[in-house]
Amino acid sequence: MRADRLLSIMILLQNNEILTTRELAKRLEVSDRTILRDMDALSLSGIPVVADRGKTGGWRLMDHFRSYLSGLKLEDTKALFILPAEQMLKDLGVEIKGLDIRQKLLASLPDSSKSEALHYMEKVYMDTGTWKPAEEKNNALLTIQKALWEDTRLNMAYRKADGTSSERTVSPLGLVAKGSSWYLVAMNDDGNLRSFRVSRITKAEATEELFSRPAEFDLAEYWKQSKLDFAGSLPTFEVKVLVQPSIIGRLTFTDRFVEKVDTAAPAVDGKVPVTLRFNTEQEAVEYVLGFGGAMMLVQPDYLTEKIVQQAKSVLAMYE
Repeated sequence: MRADRLLSIMILLQNNEILTTRELAKRLEVSDRTILRDMDALSLSGIPVVADRGKTGGWRLMDHFRSYLSGLKLEDTKALFILPAEQMLKDLGVEIKGLDIRQKLLASLPDSSKSEALHYMEKVYMDTGTWKPAEEKNNALLTIQKALWEDTRLNMAYRKADGTSSERTVSPLGLVAKGSSWYLVAMNDDGNLRSFRVSRITKAEATEELFSRPAEFDLAEYWKQSKLDFAGSLPTFEVKVLVQPSIIGRLTFTDRFVEKVDTAAPAVDGKVPVTLRFNTEQEAVEYVLGFGGAMMLVQPDYLTEKIVQQAKSVLAMYE
């Protein structure tokens, strides 16, 4: 514990020209006396810490004592300061304790790069979670990681989107974090690559059977291409509607369905023209109905009858 604190003191002194005993004690949550003992320990171990007296005094490192990250360009160091979301790191079993990892990285940079790195440290924070975090934790993720790190085959039960389940044995090749969700990329018995949403893996068991990872496999490239293939395979169904201005904010809160809000076009009875895109007709019908009288279908005409029929069935259910 003390070794970690001594390292933290060195990092703080490298990132700040001078710090008082009280400032160090506050940041490290220890007493002033503990800091004084730590400074004696650093001096005895050969670390050149100096105490400047006076109102502007404090502890500092001698100018010649600096550590650097060699071989990294400024753009490289900027990227290093944009860390993944904390929850993603926790999901992978990576718990950052003590001094922030970016503080440690900052201490290793030459002075000429620190100011630029600070922009990313102070002004950019990555949060890929949802507004309301899910309470349930997927216990399969840790088992999947074990199989992934050890290159062993994985037995798992998988629940599809339609609710049906199946059991299979796969060779795990990688984990991909998309938004707040994890996906497993794996190879089946036929050598074909598949992607599985981890939250739908209801049971996972790592076997002792080793497999050979394909030498040419590139996880990032596979995922990029699979996204393009998936998006290209989706059907598109376009509808045009008129909406009340009061719901525009709700439509544009996400861009999942809204393609274009045409505020430049003339309003019809005070309503704004909007173009929406869906995967199926039924998805379009349910979406338009969900807004009641605040949204009216314009095109395609034939969909109006389906909306009316579904509205009547809802009314009949409650009559």
